[in-house]
Amino acid sequence: MKGDWLGLELELEKGIGDAISRTRFAPHSNNLLISSWDSSLRLYDVDASLLRLQAPSQAPLLDCCFQNDVVAFTAASDGLIRRYDLHSGLVDTVGSHDDIATCIGYSNETSQLITSGFDKKLLMWDLHMENASSCLRSLDAEVDSMSVSGFNLTVAIGTSVHVYDLRCFDKPVQSKEAFNGAYIRCVSSIPDAEGLAVGSIDGRVSLQISYPSNSNDIRYIFRCHPKSKDGRHYLVSVNDIAFSPLVSGAFVTGDNEGYVTIWDAGSRRRLVELPRYPNSVASLSYNHVGQLLAVASSYTYQEANEIEKPPRIFIHKVDSIDIGSISASRKS
Repeated sequence: MKGDWLGLELELEKGIGDAISRTRFAPHSNNLLISSWDSSLRLYDVDASLLRLQAPSQAPLLDCCFQNDVVAFTAASDGLIRRYDLHSGLVDTVGSHDDIATCIGYSNETSQLITSGFDKKLLMWDLHMENASSCLRSLDAEVDSMSVSGFNLTVAIGTSVHVYDLRCFDKPVQSKEAFNGAYIRCVSSIPDAEGLAVGSIDGRVSLQISYPSNSNDIRYIFRCHPKSKDGRHYLVSVNDIAFSPLVSGAFVTGDNEGYVTIWDAGSRRRLVELPRYPNSVASLSYNHVGQLLAVASSYTYQEANEIEKPPRIFIHKVDSIDIGSISASRKS
């Protein structure tokens, strides 16, 4: 990898041929999974600076996730849900949607794969079965974003957020309007607490966090860029949100203008804003210990006049300056 003020850049000999849809670090290693509109799934070993796998398919890949460090899944525009053996490179089909498959996530607690698509369905695939069976829930509209954490499945549909308990999938345990009418771009579940973060297309983030060991619940909405130079609100889509496994309450946002910002939920403060990336921030992912942050700098097909520079991935080392900022903000 080569480094500059943006962080260490992944060096891919052939490059990524189209927009990056998702990056995911492995559960127990620094292997990074990359899905792309160029129809290939890539596995990059960050420690060794080596591309371990590139698996082409017949359709653009719109999302990806790990089951474990050896098995991964993708959702594709042809509706297929594909499974990858990351050691052998073998690929098989778990099943399919009736239209474009858009979102995918895996629950370790239930050993289920959850997918959504333009067919307005949520599908749950029981991977204990040799031929994975699915149970479905029909929705009123397409899922815009989805996040799985523990037994909770959080989905964004239009302007609403719905939280399901995967053990009882009959109806949502919570449904709410996140921004009083603004459309939602992304949702992210919180690994060490009950709660979620929601990003809107107009630059706002809604936080709802309940810690089991702390009675001080967190509930508020803020703008990532409160005011622009002319005094007006800075209306830029929040494309992704990721919570740090290293520091409780720390999270990062990435927007359509290429800005990545680290925040502290408890103190309600902006801690670090990284230098602007050359493209929109399409995806963010912390590694399993929270010491590395992968930033996918890529166009996202959201706007007609979007800059289409070649997609790139940067690895930011979450150093003592970032951690010190969080500690200092909580003591002040």
